[in-house]
Amino acid sequence: MSYQVLARKWRPQNFKQMVGQEHVLKALIHALESQRLHHAYLFTGTRGVGKTTIGRILAKCLSCNSGITSEPCGQCSACTGISEGRYVDLIEIDAASRTKVEDMRELLENVQYAPSEGRFKIYLIDEVHMLSQSSFNALLKTLEEPPEHVKFLFATTDPQKLPVTILSRCLQFNLKNMSPERIVAHLQHILGEEQVAYEDPALWALARAADGSMRDALSLTDQAIAYGQHRLEEAGVSAMLGTVDQKRIYRILEALVANRASQMLDEVAALAEFSPDYSAVLASLISILHRIAIEQAVPGVTDNAMGDQALVQAYARQMTAEDVQLYYQIALVSRKDLAITPDQRSGLEMALLRMLAFRLGEPGTVEGELEAAQPAEEAKPASANQEGLNSSSSNESESKLPEVPESSAPAPIAEVASAVDGSDMPVASTPGYQDAPPIEAYGEPSAYADEASEEHHEELKKKTDLDAQPPHASESEAAFDSLSRAASSLSSASELRVPERNEAEISESETLKPETSPTDLPLQSAPTVTAGDQTPAPSLSDTSEQNAHSQEIDKPEMSAENAWPLLAAQLGLSGMTLNLLLNMFLEQRESELLLHVEPGHYRLLNQNHEKRIIEGLQAHFGAHFIVRFQEGLAADHETPMMWRERRAAEMLEDAKAAIQQDPNIQQLVKEFDAIVLEDSIEALGELA
Repeated sequence: MSYQVLARKWRPQNFKQMVGQEHVLKALIHALESQRLHHAYLFTGTRGVGKTTIGRILAKCLSCNSGITSEPCGQCSACTGISEGRYVDLIEIDAASRTKVEDMRELLENVQYAPSEGRFKIYLIDEVHMLSQSSFNALLKTLEEPPEHVKFLFATTDPQKLPVTILSRCLQFNLKNMSPERIVAHLQHILGEEQVAYEDPALWALARAADGSMRDALSLTDQAIAYGQHRLEEAGVSAMLGTVDQKRIYRILEALVANRASQMLDEVAALAEFSPDYSAVLASLISILHRIAIEQAVPGVTDNAMGDQALVQAYARQMTAEDVQLYYQIALVSRKDLAITPDQRSGLEMALLRMLAFRLGEPGTVEGELEAAQPAEEAKPASANQEGLNSSSSNESESKLPEVPESSAPAPIAEVASAVDGSDMPVASTPGYQDAPPIEAYGEPSAYADEASEEHHEELKKKTDLDAQPPHASESEAAFDSLSRAASSLSSASELRVPERNEAEISESETLKPETSPTDLPLQSAPTVTAGDQTPAPSLSDTSEQNAHSQEIDKPEMSAENAWPLLAAQLGLSGMTLNLLLNMFLEQRESELLLHVEPGHYRLLNQNHEKRIIEGLQAHFGAHFIVRFQEGLAADHETPMMWRERRAAEMLEDAKAAIQQDPNIQQLVKEFDAIVLEDSIEALGELA
């Protein structure tokens, strides 16, 4: 006897052997047991889910010699005849090959005759949507009022093409796609009976490739058995299907989570040897990230449909929700961009590198790899590393400066600045410059700054009296003159005072003062310089940017309502750090600054943002203040962002009220039935 393919050999012969479709089987079994039979049944669903099989089993139930039953005997002439395809009262028609109206009329002419052997004459029409409109019209009357001995069983993969007049005359049953778990369980049973060795990952690969069709799964299993010489192995099945091994995708994800770029690129290189579909690689990564996100949102809800439930749960605990969402979005957009990349492999690599570059979490292993790559003699002790962390800002600035050769006299600042800026302009050395004090001394008010300024003026005078000039004397004079003027301005800043003015001068200056433009930055306020003693440490009610060691320059006091919002915009921060600060509320204590962070932004606060915010606050309040961060806002806390939104809304309401109360607007509305478009009104001016 010739070989019979698995899809035909293991076709179900009764309802108990059916896999899945419980919702359809339950309705049919109850109808058969209660003898509530309809004259027309319509089974819909994708290919290979059991439409024709259920139709044949239903024909057995209606024609079995033991009577109408939900459990046909399978031994009588009717059951065996239907199983072997030779039962005379079961007429199977392929509508795709008999679409003409003449074929339908010939069929309907025999409807009136009684069945030859069985209880009913059963018409099983497959792919019924292929019939022509004329054939449907010819079928309508018979389908609505058929003889009592006639039953119609229709099967289609595209019910949308059926006329509504046909649909309304049938009981419609929608068959679902098979889940991978059901397919794998059924394949395990069949391969056990067939005595074929297999690996579970190979069966999962076949189940995913079947895409919900049991018949396709059995056909692919036949092909895999022949390919693997009566063995189903994961590598062989993946090679046969031309798909990407799921383990390789997880290895790429593992390198991505561990922040190992070299390992990740090595995995992509190994994957490229199989010439995969890179769009399918990104699709598999997107599917895994989706399952991880679902597991993070609702722990334990992930099923084992892909055979990787344990891995998904492990990554859900290891990865942050922000990183999962970021990786998902990057992979989704990158998959669309693969069509315009010069090389799809480079497109995949750039997508993965983009995930590393924009990850929200702190890198965990890059520093360890760098330390491991250093020679043993260059490794620093732990204490030195800790000191380096504490003085990271100074180390970073020093590392960016070019190396200067050691000599008895330090190089002029102009030369160092030229080297940093990359300028090739030669700068002559300035005589006597090595005796000048360091530039940091000019930032503090002291007597030493005045002495330094006088020294520079004397040196400048001596310089102008020299008869012999170096080759670049003019450039040297210009450089030295700019340095002297800068030192003079810095040293004299400590003695800045406002001279007394009479009332006439005050009124004149106030009259000549230009008005603030509406386009100015809303959070800037002009400082007023006043004479006075050394100012105390600033607070939230005073927006002065000085501490106990800064210049004696005061700014006008502001109300407690807008002090923190205005101060937050003046700390010199930008970008995402400023955005985070605008979503915080500052609570000032004796020697502590407590920042209450809005919960939605607390997860984005990393060490870099904290460092910049702390430096900005300590530069304003003083280095002796301790800055702490705390998640959550109280009911009375108002962040600068909330304050901006509230002030903008209030200003907009005031602008609308002003428009409505304007006499000219009221006259236009009264005389010309004008309508004020409130959506077009904008509030101008500052938010302060």
